Amino acid sequence: MTHRTSRVRAAGPAASTGATTAAAPAPVPPARRSGPGAADRSRRSTYERWRAPLHGRATALHAGAWWLWALGLATAASRTTNPLLLGLIVGVAGFVVAARRTDAPWARSYGAFLKLGLVVVGLRLLFSMLLGSPVPGTHVLFVLPEIPLPAWAQGIRFGGRVTAEQLVFAFYDGAKLAALLVCVGAANALANPARLLKSLPAALYEAGVAVVVAMTFAPNMVADVVRLRTARRLRGRPTGGVRAVLQIGLPVLEGALERSVAVAASMDARGYGRTAQVPPAVRHTTTVLTLGGLLGVCAGTYGLLAAQGAAYGLPVLGIGAALALAGLRLGGRRSVRTRYRPDRWGVRAWLVAGSGAAVAALLIHAGGVDPAGLHPGVVPLVAPVLPLWPAAAVLVGLLPAFVAPVPPKEASQ
Repeated sequence: MTHRTSRVRAAGPAASTGATTAAAPAPVPPARRSGPGAADRSRRSTYERWRAPLHGRATALHAGAWWLWALGLATAASRTTNPLLLGLIVGVAGFVVAARRTDAPWARSYGAFLKLGLVVVGLRLLFSMLLGSPVPGTHVLFVLPEIPLPAWAQGIRFGGRVTAEQLVFAFYDGAKLAALLVCVGAANALANPARLLKSLPAALYEAGVAVVVAMTFAPNMVADVVRLRTARRLRGRPTGGVRAVLQIGLPVLEGALERSVAVAASMDARGYGRTAQVPPAVRHTTTVLTLGGLLGVCAGTYGLLAAQGAAYGLPVLGIGAALALAGLRLGGRRSVRTRYRPDRWGVRAWLVAGSGAAVAALLIHAGGVDPAGLHPGVVPLVAPVLPLWPAAAVLVGLLPAFVAPVPPKEASQ
């Protein structure tokens, strides 16, 4: 230890002398990348910038964008009775849900809405066979026993002949309603209800809470049914039949009641319903603007959905939306709550909402250009044909499957 210290002391003056006599080495500049390397890096950064990010709290898509996209598809479905176009809309919605849904409980509700749509089609066909149809037909398939009705039920028949034309007409109507339900189910499966409530205007917070609780009831009930059926299957008990349904129904209702009590307790603990004092004039103005705007929105929406009101529907819808937004802006003064980390409406939200709006606008335009392609004839009975450019317009709705945030791997398994 002493020998090593003496050697360090002996080398000290020499080192210091060398440091004073020799020039200090110049700092070495960092190595620069070559041209091709820099070009590759720029290409990778551009790709990373435009590639869909992973789904997370910071990158989650705005819930309103999913609803606008789904409402755009629903508007397109309401403008046609062509079963090929309706099936294409359902397929587009299903592909986007399969590609971008998470593993949350509400993400499993799409299958339930799809089954509900099939039930609606079946009921529409059943009612058409039992109660008849005003559509005249010549291709009689079979004849049901007709039950005579009293005189006060004139115009209604129960039973009778069933034609192919009336069944096809009923199938077209049922398929349209089923497509609307599927589009709503897609929005329920993709949009987070809590984040949707967080994004509502302050004036609609109380009503939004009730709507969100109602929206989450069906998905949570579906999740409870799946969980209970899995538990019964693991215990070796039957999962089908009337007895199994009755044994599963009681725990499902009990779980729904427990969630309702928990929601009520959490709302009470957070001071739900507290409002600020505003002048009476502001309250009356808010009421007039909101009600007038909502009536304008309803009238404009009816005009857009109806075949004869396309000319006045869009202006009335715009004026009603402006009045409603002004009323909601004034009504927000009554709310004393604050928002923690409000959701941002970014470029990807614009792309998702815009794709649904583009599908709706193109199908509305197609209804005026080629009505026969969107509404195939029933009398005489003809086979439906898939129109090319309306079908290409529906495919625009696939854009969210490529620009929306990518769910975790376990969500897609």
